[in-house]
Amino acid sequence: MSKNYALNNVRKVETIKEMLKYAVDEAGDKVAFKFKDENNKENVIEITYKQFVKDTEEVGTALSCLGMADKKVAIIGENSYKWLTVYLSMLKSLGVFVPIDRELPPQDIIKVLVHSDAEVLFYQDKYEDLIEEIKNQVPNIKFFIGLNRKNQEGNILSYDEFKENGRKVLEQGSTIYTSMQDDVNNVKMLVYTSGTTGEPKGVMLTEHNLVSVVYYGLQVADVGETALSVLPYHHTYEAVAGILVQLHHHSTICINDSLKNVLKNINYFKPDFIYLVPAFTEVFYKNIWNTAAKTGKDKMLKKAIPLSNMLRKMGIDLRPKLFKSIHDALGGNLKEIVCGGAPIRSEIGKFFNDIGITLINGYGITECSPLVSVNRMKFNDSSTVGVILPCCEVKLENVNEDGNGEICVKGDIVMKGYYKDKEKTDKVLKNGWCNTEDYGHINKKGQLIITGRKKNLIVLDNGKNIYPEEIENYILAIPYVKEAIVKSKKNNAGQETSLVAEVFLNQEVVEDMKIENIEQTLKNDIQTATEELPVYKKIADIEIRKEEFEKTTTNKIKR
Repeated sequence: MSKNYALNNVRKVETIKEMLKYAVDEAGDKVAFKFKDENNKENVIEITYKQFVKDTEEVGTALSCLGMADKKVAIIGENSYKWLTVYLSMLKSLGVFVPIDRELPPQDIIKVLVHSDAEVLFYQDKYEDLIEEIKNQVPNIKFFIGLNRKNQEGNILSYDEFKENGRKVLEQGSTIYTSMQDDVNNVKMLVYTSGTTGEPKGVMLTEHNLVSVVYYGLQVADVGETALSVLPYHHTYEAVAGILVQLHHHSTICINDSLKNVLKNINYFKPDFIYLVPAFTEVFYKNIWNTAAKTGKDKMLKKAIPLSNMLRKMGIDLRPKLFKSIHDALGGNLKEIVCGGAPIRSEIGKFFNDIGITLINGYGITECSPLVSVNRMKFNDSSTVGVILPCCEVKLENVNEDGNGEICVKGDIVMKGYYKDKEKTDKVLKNGWCNTEDYGHINKKGQLIITGRKKNLIVLDNGKNIYPEEIENYILAIPYVKEAIVKSKKNNAGQETSLVAEVFLNQEVVEDMKIENIEQTLKNDIQTATEELPVYKKIADIEIRKEEFEKTTTNKIKR
């Protein structure tokens, strides 16, 4: 379908409290969350919408009893149901929620706690040894609440006992928490982001920002009934565009217990949709082709795809039968992959769409709460990041000779600013416009196309602009290349003169393909993969890494 179509009909809500009230009214007995019991992985716990809202009210009431429900409350830990109860209870409070990146080194965790002015810290048991150090260095924190802790000691509390206290007070008729109503334009979330480089910045998001992503996001995006929740909750992509959107749609959210168990849990929970980042879809894609090659079915798969596409044009859709083994390997029910965080390779999007799993690519940054655009189910082009949300505008600044400019966004999703940092705020926010520091353009159909990050841009000594992400996508198409970045080679004068590809290889695939001279083979394969690119975008040299690149918690390479 080449034309955009009418917006989805979505219930308008003004607050998170209102959103959850409707969820209870309309789907109170429906399962909101499924997750494996921490003490017995064979046992799956199911929580209804009614129970979830009650749990958030108990947590919120307990915080109120401590006089902390209008303060800044931080949390650090793996994805868990308890993490989500703290998250939603804070979104309905008078306070500010501060999610902390669980991969940060101890001193960076302390930096964030100091800068955020947090007064409560919820934490997972793996951080127990860090609590004394935090106590000494962050005197502002009044209470530490261990999500897995069994006993209480001074101001170090047990989540279970803390929540139980909230339950008792709530059942006695207290409305100290449930009667709270904040101004929707007040800061509700303080999210620390460093992107892939630089010092962390505290992004201030309001309740209106969050609700706007939910309401306008659902107008253009289609969400299924059962999701596997994989990505880290401290990132807004999963916490807002994932969790909050799914709660408003009344989906069932299955919490993935470990990144290494993603495929296992897809088969266990059998979701019909999942939110991922490009690195995950790349792994899925290459695993499918590597498995096909090992079993001698790759030639059959290559023939089946064009045959299936031809039949679909005639109104015959045999994808569930033709590609049954792939569907079965992904749980058997998966119909949609929502991909964000970075542009995907268009061939990956096309492949999944061809086999009957719609891959929807979207775009956003934390400073935009974090959704700016998304492809639509029947208006889907994997080479783009889709249509702009109805609540915002996009303009391009400093457009270059290629037609690409700096993407600037204005509207209900744009942050209030960076916490305690006017200089950085003024740099990216001007007259309501947020400069995303991403380069791109809008095609004739109104879909946004991202070409790269401003900070990654390479300007060669001949004046040509190079977006390394574009060339990396060509290199990543090589079956045995697991990770790649393109960087510049500089001369003695510091000028960027040529391009270098630094790659990390999948040794298992290298061995399976019986490659002997890997360096020469790689050079040849990169030359072939990039043959359609102009001369100035050609790779002049290669570097083969022995170890994987260091990455952020959303699997982006730290350049």
